[in-house]
Amino acid sequence: MKIALLGYGKMGRVIEGLAQAAGDEIVLRVDESNRGDITAADLAKADVAIEFSRPEAAPGNIDLALAAGVPIVVGTTGWLAQLPAISEKVVAAEGALFWASNFSVGVNVFFAAAKQLGQLLGQYPGYAASVEEIHHLQKLDSPSGTAITLAESFAAGNPAYGSWSLDRVTSIVPQQNIAPAAAPANGEKAVPIHSIREEGVPGTHLLTLSSGVDTIELKHTAHSREGFAKGALVAANFLRDKKGVFTMEDLLKH
Repeated sequence: MKIALLGYGKMGRVIEGLAQAAGDEIVLRVDESNRGDITAADLAKADVAIEFSRPEAAPGNIDLALAAGVPIVVGTTGWLAQLPAISEKVVAAEGALFWASNFSVGVNVFFAAAKQLGQLLGQYPGYAASVEEIHHLQKLDSPSGTAITLAESFAAGNPAYGSWSLDRVTSIVPQQNIAPAAAPANGEKAVPIHSIREEGVPGTHLLTLSSGVDTIELKHTAHSREGFAKGALVAANFLRDKKGVFTMEDLLKH
């Protein structure tokens, strides 16, 4: 498989190492230093593009992939407010986009467990839900896309909750809001998210459900970026020869 890396930071390098070890070829590496020089013809040399860049760059990189006729896997977060419009573009262009807030298989099982917890506790309204997420200082958006999906997964199973809200941020570096939260419907509550930025943390997410008599905690801790990189490569193989917009849910059902 010939891969173009749109974004060549820490994640891009981990993906590169795993791809080359598997016999894949990296035909293009794009970062801030050469992004302005890359054309659709350059990108067309690849079978698939894998995008881990910055929130402000992701939509343009998706447009470039569509112009090149190359399927694209996007792991960047912070641009999802534009997802509906971009999805329409992808369908109109008969292109292929695979996006996920987190490519780890373990995290996506974690989401499924959160949804099931929401369903089970829907019968017991005395539990209050909250989410805490911790990431490294290089992550500049809050809350994380994974935290949002975690909160939404729980809310999807629990009729008392309808959305999420950014409760507070603990960070020594400035953060930007990743996406607008939907307003809860009448009578529904929002799951509050606390975002923490600490040096050297790949990603930790905790769903807490507290009542007057006990507390339930569901936690996922990433030990490195390798799980995310492996998932992105699996998604890249899945996306080849497909058209449309896909997520990890489609991959896990495959």
